[in-house]
Amino acid sequence: MTALRRFLVFQTFMLWQGGFLFYTAFVVPVGTKVLGSGAAQGAITSRVTEALNAIGAAGVSLLAWELAVTRDPDRRRTAARWWCWAVALVCQYLMLVFHELLVSFMDPDRRHVVIRPPFYPVHRMYLWASTVQWLALLPLAWWTLRAWAAESASAGLQPAFTPGGATRPEFKPDATAV
Repeated sequence: MTALRRFLVFQTFMLWQGGFLFYTAFVVPVGTKVLGSGAAQGAITSRVTEALNAIGAAGVSLLAWELAVTRDPDRRRTAARWWCWAVALVCQYLMLVFHELLVSFMDPDRRHVVIRPPFYPVHRMYLWASTVQWLALLPLAWWTLRAWAAESASAGLQPAFTPGGATRPEFKPDATAV
């Protein structure tokens, strides 16, 4: 069950945060250039963010399960992971609310902004919530890898790798040690 849980968390992180990063770093700039305007790209983004928000909602749920069942012996790291998760949860909630507001400022086909004055401040808040969530999930991902290594070690399992890529030397007891 542990391997399946870790696999699901790993895949969710890749889809959720990898999708977010790829979309913001590459798809939005290319789409804006090809379509000729940020407004035209926005018609696509308003639909894509529905999928990203659904994946995010599933992701924070899966991470809650992961945090609840992982037996990390480091209590400070566990607390830090819960704090990062709480920030991600709040940001996910805000993004869902902001997205609904943004959609309400657009025409029914979501091709044009029809209520301009509040659109851009809410859009900026959406972007900030996305950025803060991404920044909270970076250390959470790192500490999750560290927690998994510690959980395996405390269970007597020797991981083949440690986060950071270094291999662990094989343990050889010293026969002369008392």
